Amino acid sequence: MPLTIRAQQTDRIQVLQQRLEKLAPMVPGLNDAVQLSLTGVSLQDYLTALSKTNGLSISVDPKLNFKVYNNFNNVTAANILLFLAKQYSLEISPVGSILYITAYQETVPVTKTLVKEINARYNQLQNTLSLELDNDSLTAVARKVTQLSGKNVVVPVAMQNKRVSAFISNAPFETALEKLAYGNELKLTRTSDNFYLFQSLEDGEQLYVNGDKNTAVRRAFKPAGGPSAAQTGLYITTVAGQKLISADATNAPILDLVKSASLETGKSYFLYSDIKGFITLHVTNVTYENFLAALFRGTEYAFNQQDGIYLIGERRLEGLRASKVIQLQNRSIDTVLAMVPTEWKRGVEIREFREQNTLLLSGSKPQIAEIESLVKQIDLLVPMVLIEVTMLDIRKTRTVSTGIKAGISDSVQTGGTVFPGLDYTFGSRSINDFLNRLGKTAGVNLGHVTPNFYATLRALESNENVEVRSVPKLSTLNGHPAWFSTGQKRWYEVRTQNVIPSLQSPTSVFTQQFNQVEANMSIMLKPMVSGDDQVTLGIKIEISDFIGNPPDNAPPPTSNSKYETTLRAHNDDMIVLGGLERTERSENGSGVPILSRIPILKWLFSSRTKTRGKVVTVVFIKPTIIR
Repeated sequence: MPLTIRAQQTDRIQVLQQRLEKLAPMVPGLNDAVQLSLTGVSLQDYLTALSKTNGLSISVDPKLNFKVYNNFNNVTAANILLFLAKQYSLEISPVGSILYITAYQETVPVTKTLVKEINARYNQLQNTLSLELDNDSLTAVARKVTQLSGKNVVVPVAMQNKRVSAFISNAPFETALEKLAYGNELKLTRTSDNFYLFQSLEDGEQLYVNGDKNTAVRRAFKPAGGPSAAQTGLYITTVAGQKLISADATNAPILDLVKSASLETGKSYFLYSDIKGFITLHVTNVTYENFLAALFRGTEYAFNQQDGIYLIGERRLEGLRASKVIQLQNRSIDTVLAMVPTEWKRGVEIREFREQNTLLLSGSKPQIAEIESLVKQIDLLVPMVLIEVTMLDIRKTRTVSTGIKAGISDSVQTGGTVFPGLDYTFGSRSINDFLNRLGKTAGVNLGHVTPNFYATLRALESNENVEVRSVPKLSTLNGHPAWFSTGQKRWYEVRTQNVIPSLQSPTSVFTQQFNQVEANMSIMLKPMVSGDDQVTLGIKIEISDFIGNPPDNAPPPTSNSKYETTLRAHNDDMIVLGGLERTERSENGSGVPILSRIPILKWLFSSRTKTRGKVVTVVFIKPTIIR
C-alpha cells in the first residue's frame, strides 16, 4: 500500500480573522456593531444590506445563490462575515479595501506515493522471462518488461489502471506474456511489426484451452431466437492470424450456420438460391472453406470463390460449375473411367481425349474434386510380370517285336543283325543249307524250299529314355492373362458311299473328306501382384499327345492331361509343378488264323509288336516383376 504524508492545515477561520484584523484600520466599518434582521433573502442581498449599513465594499460570486436565515443584534460586521464563512464554507479574499466572497475550495492534501518495484527478470541468452506479480499495474509491468527485454509491450489507454497478478518462472518470452494475459482475463496479440499488444476480451470472446492443450481465445456465437437457438453453438478461434471455426449444432438450419460463420469470419458471400435443410454436426478448428464443404456435402448445394466473394447456391447454376482436365500418366482412360462409380458421374459430364489419354470433367466442383481424387489414386504404374516357363518331358518307352515271317519274293536281301537284337532275313540258299545239315544229323530228309523263298526271324526289345525341354517366356500386365500353345495336327480320311437308285442300274457316288485331330500343349497364366512383391498366379495347363499308330482311315488315338491351380510366390521365386504323368500302351500283331492264337505255336505262326511308354512332365515357373 502506498504511504501518504499529509501537511498540517492551519485553521481556516483563524486565517480569515487575521486577514480582517489587518484590514480593519483601512476599513473602519468592519469593527462597527450592526443590527441586521433579514430572513429568507439571498446571500447577495444579505451582504449588500451589510455593506450599506457599515460602509463596506463587498463583491459576491454570482454562483453563490443560496438564501440566508440569520438575525444579528449588536454584532460587528467582521464577526458576521466570519460566521457566514464558517457556516456556509465561504472564502473571504481582500483586494485592497474590497472584500471578495467566494465558495471555499478545499485544498487537496499533498500525497507522496512510494512506487513499488516490479519483480521481473529476463534471460537474453535463453529468451526466457520470470514474473512475480501481486496486484501490480499492467502499465508498470509492460514498462519493466520492455526495458529488460528490448521488446515492445504496449498497453492501451483504456487499460492503464488494470492490475495483474502472476507467478511465472523461466518461461519462453512470448509464452510468459500469453499466460500472463490468460491468468488475468486478457488476450495478447503479436502484430506484424513484432509489437506485443495487451487487449481486453471483446463481447462474446472467451479464454479456453484448445485441443492442442494451448491457451487461446474464441468467440462464442448463438443465434438469437428460433427453436434452434439453444441447440447451436458456433465459436471463432484465431490461430496464427487465421480465423478457425468450431461448431456444435443439432438439427440446425444450414442457412443460419452459413450466415453466422460468414459474419464472424468476415467473409463476403452471395446466395444464388435459397438454402434449405437442417444439419447436425460437430467440428473443431476448421477453415471457412472446409466448414462450407462439410455443410454442403451430400446436398444439392455448392460454393465457389471468386475475387474474395463466396458464391453459394445449387450446384447446377452458372458460376458454381467447374471444369477440370485430368491427364493420366500410367493408366488408360478406358480402364480408369470404368472404375468411377456411376453415382459419382451423375451431374458431371465426362469427355474423353484418347489421343492425349486425358479426361475433361465438367460439373459440380465437389463432385469433380471427388472424382479427381479417385483417379489420382488409381492412376499408378501397372507392373509387368515376366513369366519363364520351363517344361521337361521325360519319356520312357519299351518296345518288344517277335515272330517269324516267311514268304516268296523275286528279290530278297539276305542279312540283318544278330546282336544286340535278332532281326535276320534268311534266303532260300541259307534255308536249304540249314535243312541239309539238319537232315544229316537227324537222318530224315526234310526237303528243300523254292529258290524265291525267304524267312525272317525277329526278336527285338528296345528302350527309350528321352528328355524334351521347352522354355517359353511370357510377359503380361498385372491382372491380365498370358496364353501359350504349341502342338501338331493329323488328318484322317472319311470315305462316304452314296447309292443313287435307278430302274436300270444303281449308281454309287464315293466322296472323301479329311478331318483333323489336334494334339496341343497349352499354358494359360494370370498373375496378380500385391504390395509386398508377392505374385498370385492362376495356372491352367492342358497337354494332349498322339499315341500309337491308328488303323487306316481311323482317327489317331490321343492322351490328355489337365492341370489347374492358384498359388502364390515371391518375386523371382521358382515354382515346381510335377505329377503330370501319361501312360501309352499299344499291341500290334499278325499271323496265321487260329494258329496265331494257340499258345506256344503262336510264336511260330505270328509276328507281334508290343509298345509300352510313360511320359512324365515337370513344369518350372518363375515370375519376375518388371516396373
